[in-house]
Amino acid sequence: MTQQIKTVKTVAINKTQLKSILMKLAPLMSLILLIIYFSLASPHFFSVANLMSVALQTSVIGIMAIGVTYVIITAGIDLSLGSIMAFSGVIVGMVASYNMPISLAIMAGVFAGTFCGFINGFLVAKAKIPAFIATLGIMMSVRGINMVLTDGRSLYFIKYPEFKSLAQGYLFNTIPLPVIYFFVIAIIAAFILKRTVVGRYIYALGSNEAAAKLSGIKVDRIKLFAFSFSGLMAGISGVILASRINSGNPSGGQGYELEAIAAVIIGGTSLNGGIGTIGGTIIGAFIMSILKNGLNLMGVSQFWQMVAMGGVVIGAVYLDTLRNKSK
Repeated sequence: MTQQIKTVKTVAINKTQLKSILMKLAPLMSLILLIIYFSLASPHFFSVANLMSVALQTSVIGIMAIGVTYVIITAGIDLSLGSIMAFSGVIVGMVASYNMPISLAIMAGVFAGTFCGFINGFLVAKAKIPAFIATLGIMMSVRGINMVLTDGRSLYFIKYPEFKSLAQGYLFNTIPLPVIYFFVIAIIAAFILKRTVVGRYIYALGSNEAAAKLSGIKVDRIKLFAFSFSGLMAGISGVILASRINSGNPSGGQGYELEAIAAVIIGGTSLNGGIGTIGGTIIGAFIMSILKNGLNLMGVSQFWQMVAMGGVVIGAVYLDTLRNKSK
């Protein structure tokens, strides 16, 4: 009888473990199935040119998604990414308009994004404002600042033709440079998250903030770091986007924050915090880009594409809910 009980328990544990593994592999399996489906549905999908186009489209959103992954793992949220992204491009354009070296303008743009992220972190960690409200307020304020600084007009880099090469250049005449930036940043971000004390503290904070405090973790500092890192990534994305369109657009980046957050959720990061990987975020970003690209090639209306993307996000959140219930 005892042996039978042990056998039943072992089977139950194996089923639970199998379910957990399948949930973790769901984003990767979804990506593979999408690639197979669109390769069969369209003869143009699996061409080198189209795949590089998908990678290029993924890079800007992907870099933003890497940053907000840190925030969501801490059980936070950042709705200001799109506005910060545009702000970064505007700052690059403004500094360049004073005939400053373009390298200095780029650094100013990246710093501007990081500073906005730091303000988000300060409001959340020190002022104790909920992340949703704090970042929503910054999103609206920064978007307004963009318009005030530029009077609603784009700033063009006419005097700096070399600025275009930052995002419009290619490695080996094949791989777009933003794709290289994306994967280099992903490797660095994954290393920080998995191999450093700060990374472990980020997971600990997201899993249980009260326990993290009791164990001696400086919770406020970790929140400041996570939001500042998110701002840094948004700043880098803003510079890359400005280089791609050769202008600082004050209204640019609208809706990008939602795509970045969706990529993180689709990649398996839990909205409840404590769970997530950079690899999963990369997969999530590619799922979104491949879905849009494949539907475009099939001639599907943009409106139906939005419906499909919404369905994917809902499905990802549902999987996250099942994962939390299984605990």
